[in-house]
Amino acid sequence: MGKIERYDISEEWAHSGIIKAGNLYFIGYCVGNIGQDIEAQVNGAIDHMEKRLATVGLGLENVVQMDCLFRDVWNIPVMEKVIRERFNGKYPVRKSIQTNFAHVGGPDGLQFQLDGIAYSEE
Repeated sequence: MGKIERYDISEEWAHSGIIKAGNLYFIGYCVGNIGQDIEAQVNGAIDHMEKRLATVGLGLENVVQMDCLFRDVWNIPVMEKVIRERFNGKYPVRKSIQTNFAHVGGPDGLQFQLDGIAYSEE
């Protein structure tokens, strides 16, 4: 295995947004459009993931696994609709988890977060 590379580093949060280990890229804490409705937040999280992937020359088609965190897991059908629109049939495996986010804004704030793994042949 090659070296481990870290990108999108936040010293404040002690966090790397994306880590390359071998041919796998681990993408964490993708969120967006916080405070808006669930569909906007799912799209915002996917936008965030897509931007991070672009920094290493990858796209959504490289995503092989996603962990989808919801404040209300009954919003899964909304996420599925957005995934159908955004992933063009190249769907990753995924799991959905309900959680209480430790985030400013409480129940009116963060509703959805994505973490994922992408693959590259390079």
